Amino acid sequence: MSTTAVVTGLGVAAPNGLGLEEYWRATLDGRSGIDRISRFDPTSYPARLAGEISGFSAADHLPNRLLPQTDRMTQVALVSADWALADAGILPQELPEFDVGVVTASHSGGFEFGQNELQALWSQGGQYVSAYQSFAWFYAVNSGQISIRNGMRGPSGVVVSDQAGGLDALAQARRLVRKGTPVMVTGAVDASICPWGWVAQLAGGGISTVDDPRRAYRPFDAGACGYVPGEGGALLVLEDADYARGRGARVYGEIAGYAATFDPRAGSGRAGNLRAAIELALADAGVDASEVDVVFADAAAIPERDAAEAEAIVGVFGPHGVAVTAPKTMTGRLYSGAAPLDVATALLCIRDGVIPPTVHSAPAPHYLIDLVGPRPRDAVVRIALVLARGHGGFNSALVLRAIEIDRPGSD
Repeated sequence: MSTTAVVTGLGVAAPNGLGLEEYWRATLDGRSGIDRISRFDPTSYPARLAGEISGFSAADHLPNRLLPQTDRMTQVALVSADWALADAGILPQELPEFDVGVVTASHSGGFEFGQNELQALWSQGGQYVSAYQSFAWFYAVNSGQISIRNGMRGPSGVVVSDQAGGLDALAQARRLVRKGTPVMVTGAVDASICPWGWVAQLAGGGISTVDDPRRAYRPFDAGACGYVPGEGGALLVLEDADYARGRGARVYGEIAGYAATFDPRAGSGRAGNLRAAIELALADAGVDASEVDVVFADAAAIPERDAAEAEAIVGVFGPHGVAVTAPKTMTGRLYSGAAPLDVATALLCIRDGVIPPTVHSAPAPHYLIDLVGPRPRDAVVRIALVLARGHGGFNSALVLRAIEIDRPGSD
């Protein structure tokens, strides 16, 4: 076994595209999936836009017996895992059952399950399930359901650190690969587009209340007024490089570096630690800042948070020193699903030599960042950096690197 963890499979479900290539085409075309909420009537709420997945029917992809046992996000996660495994060319049933594990992340999806339980209680006199039990169940369900459905009995776990959790899950999967598990399914699919979840999200104060989808989510823009939530994410297949080489796998890239930091408490007057996370991740990868070709920004679209992120990027790379992009302006912020989707997108950048656009946002000059505009930018991408931050002070940074793996029988 090597100490190199490589990505061999991608499964994507996003508001602007179902499936890897559909999502990638929509993203390069600048097509947004953000619109007025359709899953419930948002008229009485101050925020009425979200990135919703359209065209998904669980009955088209999953056995009927699973449908009443799972909620929407679990169904999307199961299908995304199927797509990732198929993309990697792996049939878990053909591998030793302890050779494949699952580590996912979750943040807000428990609200939908909890609401379903409350509705059952109200309408049918069902057994009471506490909010804590609802969240605990959901945090475990994606990982557990994926494991059970595919007969995976390797290491399993769930990471909960808001949007940063998507990268933290990938890092934990990398650790497990390095410890000897040949194959890990990892990433996240998340959402909470239901009345109970919507109220909880609004309480955080960061959601845009603008009704125009073209103006609602504009990170780094002088008119930034908050973010738009969305649903979806990405699941990835992560393998030991030697194992992937031995079976002749196609490789998207290597997870080369990772770091996580935590900010001081709000109001302390101390600076945040996102820059430290970037520097530690680059050091873990053995990469100099000058070698990074693109940064996928967290892109909160909250002025003080945008300023802190821009300051960290400029502090490491210099003014306008690296291309910065935020394709999540086309999907909304997907909570724990956002960063894995950015990772999948960054790997496609490496594959195709193009950086996706940031739509509807023109960077304010004082941020001093090179934000990719409304059209994709051709570029040779060998190293990409993905950033994610979570509510309460979580910061995570992950470095992806192009890697060539000789397949058996190749010259």
